[in-house]
Parts: sequence; structure tokens; C-alpha cells
Amino acid sequence: MSVFTRIEEAELAAFLAGYPVGTLRSFAGIQSGIENTNYFVSTTEGEYVLTLFERVDPADLPFFLNLTAFLAEHAIPCAHPVRGADGEYVGVLHGKKAALVMRLYGRSVMTPSMAQCAAIGEALARLHAAGAAFTFGGERPNPRGPRWWRAAAERLAGHLDAEDADILAEELRFQALYRFADLPRGIIHADLFRDNALFDGDRLTGVIDFYYACTDTWLYDLAITVNDWASEDDGRLDFRRAEALVAAYQGVRPLTGIERGAWPVLLRAAALRFWLSRLTDLHFPRAGELTHTKDPLVFRRILTARRRETPRLRGLWRGAG
Repeated sequence: MSVFTRIEEAELAAFLAGYPVGTLRSFAGIQSGIENTNYFVSTTEGEYVLTLFERVDPADLPFFLNLTAFLAEHAIPCAHPVRGADGEYVGVLHGKKAALVMRLYGRSVMTPSMAQCAAIGEALARLHAAGAAFTFGGERPNPRGPRWWRAAAERLAGHLDAEDADILAEELRFQALYRFADLPRGIIHADLFRDNALFDGDRLTGVIDFYYACTDTWLYDLAITVNDWASEDDGRLDFRRAEALVAAYQGVRPLTGIERGAWPVLLRAAALRFWLSRLTDLHFPRAGELTHTKDPLVFRRILTARRRETPRLRGLWRGAG
């Protein structure tokens, strides 16, 4: 992700003194993602990732970090956070809330194999199943749900060309027709893109970046994941990769009939959410160093492709169990 906040060696060393991690050896900024400031940190006791939270509500941090700890303790390959001397996962560095987590090894894959798609599908289903027992802080409604879509669209009015404005208005009208209150729901990752998973070969070694985790429909989380892991460059769905991912998911948690019926709508909803967030980042950028903005056209293409593909999408189940 982009590095927004520069820190100095002395202040980092002082921060680490409050954690049972030894003394600082080295640190370096991480240039992936767009939400927070991340650094790799090496100490005499091990390897860690330091996050300074740029626009996460501080009140939500205990939820995120306790969730990550809970999942790591329930066989989900997550980066367990480190408690400070005060017993808390959240500290303060450079005037910002910060957390230190164990570093996971492996690398993200931008062109996933069938086996890697299957691994992420299985892991997502296990995450949903494990998260059903997580009770810390109660439910956390999705902050990027339909209400946010409408607010973002209003903010973007006047910044879009006529074609994009028409696509956006039509999709918002379409999504307003559906209220999937009866879909199975619980904890979702909500951002399980390829760059938020780590692999060693075809073995999944890490699921990272839980800072959009919330309570929502599990099928929506699956749709977010499929849209990123199984889309061609022109937005079309790669049905073979999608089938591998969904079949592995269903090997752990079979989908219900109502979920299968809702599938095309939620694939479009997932594409809409990320198109809107990338448009917002493009037209309302934040000041920062080493920053980059992800291309909103990626999700515009995915959204328009899913609209065309609707008749084919239900056929996915024939290959997925």
C-alpha cells in the first residue's frame, strides 16, 4: 500500500519498547494497498508488520484486532496481533493508532492457478464458519453497504462523464430492487483480493488486512472474492477459476437455494461497491507520500461484464456442486 506517514527510527524503537518483541533491527515501508501505512519491522525476537491507521475509526480497531486474533487461534492463517505491556493490541505511534502483528511468509499471486483459487475458496468458507463463534463487540454493520453506495454516488455527481453516470444510476436502481435479509450472514472479510492472500506455491500461508471486516451476507463476501480472483482483464468472468473457487467453498459450506438465486445480483453489488470506492479515491485523493490510486476502470469493466453475463451465472452451479 501507499506509505502515508513517515516514521523515524528512534520513535519506532521507543514504540517497540512497549512490546515483548526485543529491540529494533530494521524497518521498511510496504507499497501495497491504499488504506493504511504499513512497515515491515525486524527485531531481535522476530519479524512483524506495523500498521498505522490512516482512516480507520479508532473505535473499530479492537473489533478488527480481536477478530484477527480469534481467527488465528481457530486455524485460519491470519497474522496474530501482539499485545503491548498494557495488555492491549492497539498502541499509538506518531500521533496515530497503531498495531503490531506477526509477519506471515509467502507472496501474493496476481495470476492464480486453479489450485490457488480452490485454496482461497476453502479458506473463505472456513473463515465464515469460524467467525460464527466470534462475539467480541457484537455485530458490526457493513460501512460500505447500500447506504454508503448512495452517499458516494451523490458525492461523485458532477465528476463522472455521461456514460459512467448512466451506468451508476441504473445499477443503483437495480440494486434497490433487492433486499436479501434472509441470506445466511455473519463475519465477512469484505476485501479478500489477491493482494490480501499469501501463498507458498499452491499452499495458502496467510489471509491479511481485515480492516473492512464486518457483519454481512456470506454470499456477498464470496462474490467480492470471485470478482477479483476470477476476472479476465476485460472484466469477463473466468468460469473455470470461478468454479474451482466456489466448489471448494461449497465443500465446507454448501450454499442454499436462495443464495444460488441471489448470486448474479451480489456479483454486481460487489463490483459496484469497489467501482464506487475507487472512483471516490480517484476524484477525492488524500495527501501522502509514495501514494497510488487503484484504477476504477477495473471494476467498471467487471460490473458491465456481470450485467451481460447474468443468464450464464446460474450455470456456475453445475460445475460447483
